[in-house]
Formats: sequence, C-alpha cells, structure tokens
Amino acid sequence: MHITVTLLQIDAGIGRAPANLAQASAGVLEAGRRGSDLVLLPELWYHGLDYDEAVLHAAAIGHGAFAQMARLAREAGVYLAGSAFECDGAACYNTLAVYAPAGDLVGVYRKVHLFGPMHEDRALRPGNALVTLDLPWGKAGLAICYDLRFPELFRRHALAGAGLILLPAQWPAARLEHWRTLVQARAIENQVFVLGCNRAGADGSTDFGGHSVVCDPWGERLVEAGSQPALLTATLDLDARAAVRQRLPVWDDRRGDLY
Repeated sequence: MHITVTLLQIDAGIGRAPANLAQASAGVLEAGRRGSDLVLLPELWYHGLDYDEAVLHAAAIGHGAFAQMARLAREAGVYLAGSAFECDGAACYNTLAVYAPAGDLVGVYRKVHLFGPMHEDRALRPGNALVTLDLPWGKAGLAICYDLRFPELFRRHALAGAGLILLPAQWPAARLEHWRTLVQARAIENQVFVLGCNRAGADGSTDFGGHSVVCDPWGERLVEAGSQPALLTATLDLDARAAVRQRLPVWDDRRGDLY
C-alpha cells in the first residue's frame, strides 16, 4: 500500500496569523493538486509560539484555527494535521488535530510534554493521554515537537500498531542536529515512518531550523528540506515496514517481560 504525503514547512511567525493562514492555504491546496493523501502543518502554525497571548488565541475544537483546517481539508480533498492553541473552559492546550477530506475531525492529541525553557508549561496545561488513530492506511501515532526527546512515547505508539508517526514542530536552529538525529532515531528504533514537519523563519532572537523530513522504517531520509519555506512531497510504501522487520527482527528479541 502506498500513501503520498506533503509536509508544509512555512514561516509560522508570532503576530502574523493572516500571513500564516495564507501560506498554509496555498500549501495545502498545492498538496492536493500534487495528489497528496495526507498533509502535515508545523506546530502552532496559525499564531506561532505566542505563549504570552495563548489564552487570547486559543479556540475550541471546531473554531478558529481548527475551523480553518477543516475548511482546507475539504477544499484540497486531503487528510490534514497540525497543532494550534485549544481552549477547553479555562484550560489551554497545544493540540494536534487531524481532519478527513470531508472536513470531519478524526482525532486530537494534547501535547503531554511542555517545554519549560520557553515557559510553555506556564501558559498551557499538558495533555494526559497518548493518541494513536486509525486512518485508511493503518494506525498513526501523534506527537508534538518536544515529545521527540521522550522515546517511550514513540515506543508506545509502535506497540499500539502505529506504522506512521506525525510530528509537527517549531524546533530551533541552535539544536538542529538534535532534531535530525532524533527523528531518524525514532524511525530506526521503532521501525516506523516518521513525518517531522518543522517551521522556517525566526521570531526575535530565535531562528528555527526547518529541515522537515520524512524518515522510513530503516531510518533513510526519503526527503528533507533546507532552512527556507518548502513543500516536501513523498510517496511512502507502507509495506516497507514489514520488510524491515523481517530484515532485522528486533521485535522478536525484545524483552517485554523485563521492560
């Protein structure tokens, strides 16, 4: 089975919601023209990393940035995933939502690991559940940016049967090699496809690294962007996961009785 995916590496800056939406709209529609089945936006693609004003930007599922995603999924005829500030009563979250081509909500994941050095944990509440979705091509695990540093989360997705991980991010250029290494490592150790969509551009003194990438279950980088805005499209052979597990059957040797 094959799936065509597109990662939208846009400059999702603070205070530029109309420009961010324009970039996302153009990219999603182009991905649809390319025949993409699934499109991934960066973390907090609509309002940027504006934690100070998160409560003002946050919207309930079905409104704000989430309503825009549903519309774009319908217009392009694709599955569309990306994260935005969500409000649920008095609580705000960094929430990854996935929409079907009809605009229906497929699932949501609230980021469980909040990044203290940028005070994300002061503005938002952490989620308390991991989410693995059933999509037409099989199961997909959801994660966001800082989650990448916690391999246990990715192993839980793999144990739940995920063959594909969706990972939107706003990862700084100062730690770019960590990003490239960890995305590849999560793919290798779990023998899954990992789609890592990072942002481009800068906010204040922080440059973001770009280098959105698709890694296959052997750890090969099928496509990788540079540091500038880009649309990355790749066709994945999902049967490669089973072939890799036969080639190197680490799951047969895993000591689940010990860990």
